[in-house]
Amino acid sequence: MAASYSLTLAFAAFLLAGLAVKLWLATRQIRYVARHRDAVPPPFAATVPLSAHQKAADYTITKTRFGLLELALGAAVLVGWTLLGGLDTLNQGLLRWLGSGMAQQLALMAGFALVSGAIDLPLALYQTFVIEERFGFNKMTFRLWLVDLVKSTVLGMAIGLPIVALILWLMGAAGAFWWLWAWAVWMGFNLLLLVVYPTFIAPLFNKFKPLDDETLKARVTELMRRCGFAAKGLFVMDGSKRSAHANAYFTGFGAAKRVVFYDTLLAKLSPGEVDAVLAHELGHFKHKHIVKRIAGMFALSLAGFALLGWLSTQVWFYTGLGVRPNLDGPNDALALLLFLLVVPVFSFFISPLMALLSRRHEFEADAYAVQQTSGKDLSTALLKLYEDNASTLTPDPVFVKFYYSHPPASERLARMAGASPA
Repeated sequence: MAASYSLTLAFAAFLLAGLAVKLWLATRQIRYVARHRDAVPPPFAATVPLSAHQKAADYTITKTRFGLLELALGAAVLVGWTLLGGLDTLNQGLLRWLGSGMAQQLALMAGFALVSGAIDLPLALYQTFVIEERFGFNKMTFRLWLVDLVKSTVLGMAIGLPIVALILWLMGAAGAFWWLWAWAVWMGFNLLLLVVYPTFIAPLFNKFKPLDDETLKARVTELMRRCGFAAKGLFVMDGSKRSAHANAYFTGFGAAKRVVFYDTLLAKLSPGEVDAVLAHELGHFKHKHIVKRIAGMFALSLAGFALLGWLSTQVWFYTGLGVRPNLDGPNDALALLLFLLVVPVFSFFISPLMALLSRRHEFEADAYAVQQTSGKDLSTALLKLYEDNASTLTPDPVFVKFYYSHPPASERLARMAGASPA
C-alpha cells in the first residue's frame, strides 16, 4: 500500500511539474516572438522581408498557443486513463465480455488505441484545416485527409497487432527474461521497417517518381560519389499534394537507402542550393549520426524493457496508477499500456539533453555540407526553407534549449560564416 501511494504521489508530482515547466516555456516563447515581431533581426534584414518575418512570428505564436490546448487535453486524458480509472474500466469491461486471455489483451490494446485516436481527431482536424489553412500551408482536401486516416488506421492494425501479440505472448511464455526476447523482437521489427517502409509503406500515401531533371541528377550523383555515398535511387515525392512545406530526406537502410526530394523543395531551391541541402543530409551519414541514434535507441529500449519486466510483477505499479490487476489472468497488456502512458511523464526532464545532442549533430552536418559544397548556397537554402516553412528567426533561447532538435537560423548561419567553404 505504501509503495502504491508513493507511486501515485510521484506520478502526480512529476505530471504537475512537467505541466508547469511546459506552460512557462510556452509563455516565454509567445512573449519573446511577439516582442521581436516588428523588426527583422539585423543579420537577416537584407534577405528576409518584414512580411515573411511577421508571418513566421504569427504562425509560431498560433502553434504555441494551440500547443497549450493540446497540453491541457493530453494531461486530462492521461489522468483520466490512469488515476481516474479509465483504463481500469476498459479492462474490466473487456474481461467481462471476453474473459481472461490473449483475445482480451489484444482487444484492450486495440480499444485503447482507437479511443485515444478518436480523442485526438478534433485537434488534428483543427490543426490541418484551420491553422495550416490560415497560413497557406494546407493543400489537403477533407476527402484526402479521411482516406489517409483510414489507410493509417488499417495499416497500424495490420502491422501493430501481430507485433503486439508476439510481445504479449513472450511476456507470458518466455519466463523471467521475457523482456530480453521482446526487446530483440522489437529491435528487429524496427530495423525491418527501415527496409520495408520506403518501398511498400510510403507509396501507399504519396507518389514517388524518379528524379527526371538530368542536370540536377548529374549534380546530385556526383556529390554522392564525391562523398562516398550510394543510394538505390533519387526520387521526387508529391509533397505539394498535402502541404506547402518543403523538405528532403534519406530513408531506408543498407541497400534500400534512397534520397527523396519534396516537389515543393525543388520548386524553391536552385541546383546549388539543392546540392547544399543534400550535402547536409550526407553529413549525418558521414558522422554516423544515424548509426549512433539507432544504437542509442537500442540501449534506451533495452533499459525500458528491463524496467517494464520488473514493474510488470509489482502490484503497486498497477494500483498506484488507478488499475486493478487481474488476479486470475495475465496483466501483460495492462503493464505495457501503463508503462507507455507514464514513461513520458518521468522522462520529460531529460528531453533537453536529447535536444542538445540533436543540435550538435545538425551543426556537424552543416559543417560537412560547407566543406563539400558552397556555404553561401547552404545559407540561402536554409533561409528560403525557414521563410517558406514560416520558422521564426527569433525563438526564445530557453525554449530552444528545451525543445529544438535543430539550431535556430541565427546560430546555424553564424557557425557557417566561420567555416571554410569548399
